[in-house]
Amino acid sequence: MDIEQRKLEELSMLKSYLVPHPPLIVPGVGAGDEIPDTRRAYARVASEAAAVHPDTAVVISPHSVLYGDYIHISPGKSAKGNFGAFRAGHIKFSVAYDDELAKRIAECAEEDGIPAGALGERDPALDHGVMVPLYFFKSPRIVRVSLSGLPLVEQYRFGMCIRRAALSLSRRIILIASGDMSHKLKADGPYGFAKEGPAHDEFVRGCARDADFRRLLSVDPALCERAAECGLRSFVTLAGAMDGMRVESRVLAYEGPFGVGYLTAAFTGDGKADSLLPAIRSDAEARLSRIRGGEDPFVRLARRNVESYVRTGKPTPLPADADPALLSRRAGVFVSIKKDGNLRGCIGTILPTERNIAAEILANSVSAAARDPRFDPIAPEELDALTYSVDVLSPPEPVQSKEELDVLRYGVIVTCGRRRGLLLPNLDGVDTVDMQVSIALQKGGIREDEAYSLERFEVVRHT
Repeated sequence: MDIEQRKLEELSMLKSYLVPHPPLIVPGVGAGDEIPDTRRAYARVASEAAAVHPDTAVVISPHSVLYGDYIHISPGKSAKGNFGAFRAGHIKFSVAYDDELAKRIAECAEEDGIPAGALGERDPALDHGVMVPLYFFKSPRIVRVSLSGLPLVEQYRFGMCIRRAALSLSRRIILIASGDMSHKLKADGPYGFAKEGPAHDEFVRGCARDADFRRLLSVDPALCERAAECGLRSFVTLAGAMDGMRVESRVLAYEGPFGVGYLTAAFTGDGKADSLLPAIRSDAEARLSRIRGGEDPFVRLARRNVESYVRTGKPTPLPADADPALLSRRAGVFVSIKKDGNLRGCIGTILPTERNIAAEILANSVSAAARDPRFDPIAPEELDALTYSVDVLSPPEPVQSKEELDVLRYGVIVTCGRRRGLLLPNLDGVDTVDMQVSIALQKGGIREDEAYSLERFEVVRHT
């Protein structure tokens, strides 16, 4: 048996764990018994992991340094942290980093064209997404990895890089994917209730129970957004790290006593299997094809214009056979662009500035793609991953109080002097009028204690 095969067999027992990170589970922060099933499951998986005698634990946290287009790997030789943010500063952590493995993971990611590395660390202190697992798991060294807004398939491929890097250094690793499930399980919870919360958690639990990683990557991004979860991408990275292996899985605990879902699951690699990556890519292409096939003329015009502008620097000419609904009237229009369920650009006009709706879409789709100050301009390689929506606005009308608003039916405009903020209706995560108005005020740079006026408008949303 050659050396590489022995390395593979040594690492074929790679163990991975999907764990939540509620600080209350740590004695001294909470009593330690607020989430009993989770605490027992944590003790069990930590004992199993210790029996493997890992060289390094790779810990993936959604609360580490986060970028939309870059996966951050914490640099340096060590790091410290404490639970001071949870009134328990006496509980302290000091960990050694496996700097060699961290650098090798970044090298593997670069080889595969995945933007990842040690750049841009804003705060070296350990976050609670890392510290809660480390209270239970013991390892001589760790690698601390963040998440990103990259497409799920890229997060999966990054997980593959983690295992390949460990294999190249003959590291015996465990992988700890830290993340909570939906934060919207109870009306009296800190984030309220959304029906998508339980639906999301049931979906993820099923994927974990069956080790069905292909199905995991088919999740509807809108479901995740409305469920307000923070663990899916950690789980996807774990899945990628186990690509090409037969996987045995166990769900050890799930509970949500405070309106947040806490899922604990264990995965063991046991032998080789075919890579899921080709099937995952094929599924993604099929989903996008279905979306493209369902576009109406408004959305199709926005997409084709963005693709033309990004690729050639020139907008697309208005088609000769443009739908009459695009040409027959004027209106304000907002164009929104999403990538893997995350906003990638949104620009619009409250009142019409062009000769018709078609021209309004052409102007605002270019602005959403290239001039939204919150994002970098869209690059050509992103185009195939984008989805679009077009909102056509009715003329705004003044209202005297919040009682005349409805977050599902009306968008809102707040005005104070020359400052103005707008929020569209029926947005994921915006469930109350107070929340809608508060966000609009923030967008306009208006304090809530200032005198401001309210207007409302309706939209026809094309998706």
